[in-house]
Amino acid sequence: MTDSTDDRPPLPPAERATLADGIRFAFGTLTVLPARITRWDRPAARTGMACAPLAGLVVGLLATVPGVLLLRLGGGPLLAAAVSAAVPAVLTRGLHLDGLADTADGLGSAKPAEDALRIMKQSDIGPFGVITLLFVLLVQVAALANAYADSWVRGALAAVTAAVTARLAMTLAARRGVPAARPGGLGAAVAGVVPPGAAAAVAALVLAAAALAALPAGPAAAARHAAAVLAGLLAAELLLRRCVRRFDGVTGDVFGAVCETAATSALVVLALG
Repeated sequence: MTDSTDDRPPLPPAERATLADGIRFAFGTLTVLPARITRWDRPAARTGMACAPLAGLVVGLLATVPGVLLLRLGGGPLLAAAVSAAVPAVLTRGLHLDGLADTADGLGSAKPAEDALRIMKQSDIGPFGVITLLFVLLVQVAALANAYADSWVRGALAAVTAAVTARLAMTLAARRGVPAARPGGLGAAVAGVVPPGAAAAVAALVLAAAALAALPAGPAAAARHAAAVLAGLLAAELLLRRCVRRFDGVTGDVFGAVCETAATSALVVLALG
């Protein structure tokens, strides 16, 4: 199944979303930062999901502020890492972590797609979700602590790279050809809206930016950050394909799970070397 807009002709100018519409959509749906969504339609979703890494950049930068401050004040790398990992959760009201837990419960239920989706919609968290959240957060904090222990610069770069990679994974998950698992919710609103060419262009831009940002630390650091982005996207893509096969499409919870998976995988690579 593919998105119903795949074969439509290009939108007339009056129906196209502006960059400002897309930025408001990205920040209004992916963060709690003040952003008044002016349009809630597929053209705005298309531009908004393409702008998702920009929201990740802001979230990542905000996450580094308290982490670097605590480190400079002598709080230690573990405390700095824990706070830097907590800020993105606060800035999203825990939405992506909740999606990760719900997706883990759905995948772990071993039930048919319809029943698994029903489990994911329930407000409580099952054992698969609890275990997944526990280990994902432990890995994120441990990887950030490793980076902060080296220097505040490396820790800050790791936090920003992970946050941007996480939202880039959402851009790719919203590409055409990836169907929605059910008609309602945020997942259906953004599923299949981003043209593959645009998704690839955004991915290339983020990859180049990550390498350039780390280049002052040397070619090895630049290569490591590029590898971290690629590893995050690969892990997210594997999860996305598993969810599409399992649930017959994506939901808002799957987008959250893809986001957290990409961030965690990127941080693991950045902790190496």
